[in-house]
Amino acid sequence: MLGVGAIPSVFLGLGVLGMPESPRWLVMQGRLGDAKTVLDKTSDSLEESKLRLADIKEAVGIPEDCNDDIVKVSNQSHGEGIWKDLLVHPTPTIRHILMAAVGIHFFQQATGIDAVVLYSPRIFEKAGIVKDTPQLLATIAIGFVKTMFILVATFLLDKIGRRPLLLTSVAGMIISLMSLGVALTIIDNSGHKITWAIALCIAAILSYVAFFSIGMGPITWVYSSEIFPLRLRAQGCSMGVAMNRVVSGTIGMTFISLFKAITIGGAFFLFTGVAVLGFVFFYTLFPETQGKNLEEVEQVFGTFFRWRSRQAELNRKKEAAKI
Repeated sequence: MLGVGAIPSVFLGLGVLGMPESPRWLVMQGRLGDAKTVLDKTSDSLEESKLRLADIKEAVGIPEDCNDDIVKVSNQSHGEGIWKDLLVHPTPTIRHILMAAVGIHFFQQATGIDAVVLYSPRIFEKAGIVKDTPQLLATIAIGFVKTMFILVATFLLDKIGRRPLLLTSVAGMIISLMSLGVALTIIDNSGHKITWAIALCIAAILSYVAFFSIGMGPITWVYSSEIFPLRLRAQGCSMGVAMNRVVSGTIGMTFISLFKAITIGGAFFLFTGVAVLGFVFFYTLFPETQGKNLEEVEQVFGTFFRWRSRQAELNRKKEAAKI
């Protein structure tokens, strides 16, 4: 039975063999022709592909007018000075980007998704579902809902935009977590099964997973990967992922102790409070990135709470340029 889990890994491994190298790595090896081919396939337009290639060449130190397929790259950068640019002497733009990237990874995990997924049998038991078969079916339902709504997110992400989908996702998570906390508190205080409260628990858990999967789950990785300048992207994204894994591990290892200390309902009220803080954080500091190239993204970031006025100014300049 455990060996069945190896089957998806085999397909994933075969898929990875067909993946191209990253354009940045190819340019650092002097393979401009291969980098251009990859960028043409992965960019929304040829214009975006050219801009991204120009940014990478500038970061690596290749002249912009050099268009040979193979070039000799000397004095390759291996990250020297990048950590200083990120942490010691960041510009307002980099500081804003770093706050957004690390913050979204923090709130993705601190709102309790791993507690729900990893400890769903324990949560259902606290809700009054004590038999193995109903617990198993409810846990399977969580996995099914999560998968289905991630697929939905892939279709909505570029149609609706990152920001509206993210805010909708977090708002739905807040309502779901609050409902779950209320239902679990009622069951815990009553000392016996309450049918409507059990039903509310199941509905709240499934809706929480659905709202997470449609926005907060996938957007965290998309948003944090597209806001950093190319020269800082690898190190910047690594900081976000490090935050993600540290918070995930902390939640996973402390959830049982947490709900024993403040009750199971109290634990989800705590997650609700964190989600509310996350909503405020996203609403005030997160500009929309859909359809923007790297240059446009950098122009919006760095203004922190005033990004809306900066975005309006850039839109006016675009309209004036068209005229």
